[in-house]
Amino acid sequence: MEDLKKEKSQEEEIEEKTQEEETKEKETESPKEEKTEAPPGDKEKKPKKQSKKEKLKEDLAEMTDKYQRLFAEFQNYRSRNEKEKSEMYEMGKIGVIEKLLPIVDDFERGIEALGDDKDSPAGEGMNLIYKKLTDTLSEMGVEVIEAEGQQFNPELHNAVMHEDNDEYEENIIVEEFQKGYKYNDTVIRHSMVKVAN
Repeated sequence: MEDLKKEKSQEEEIEEKTQEEETKEKETESPKEEKTEAPPGDKEKKPKKQSKKEKLKEDLAEMTDKYQRLFAEFQNYRSRNEKEKSEMYEMGKIGVIEKLLPIVDDFERGIEALGDDKDSPAGEGMNLIYKKLTDTLSEMGVEVIEAEGQQFNPELHNAVMHEDNDEYEENIIVEEFQKGYKYNDTVIRHSMVKVAN
């Protein structure tokens, strides 16, 4: 009888212990579950953070693209503007040279008209002015077009007369009536010439 009681009491103790262990396990598991399970508000916040980050990346990419396009447009504008300025400068320079050439022609005719008086003070003054003017033009890049004795070139010469001449080969320039000039390989004025047939 006593043995039976002891067995029952042992069984009861074992059951109590197992119940206590089960309750302990439940208590330890429930906090873990609470920790792992995020509240419903947190689940919604994480995707929002990711979408904000993605939006910022998209905005950054868009702004970078806009900046690069604007920078390229500005570079194009600047190079175009510099090119236009240099072209305008060259055109202005050519315009001034064209206006100076008749003055050079007048000086040449005046010096020729002096004849024997070239060594007079007036003749020397004219020669000095003429030399200074032609030196300035050559410094600017203006060159005289070679004509007499050269092969006729329609890009450089303007034939106003033809002459049958056995001394010269065909299309050779016999005489120059007016000097031609070029500036940086651009013809400002063609030479007026007589060509042998």
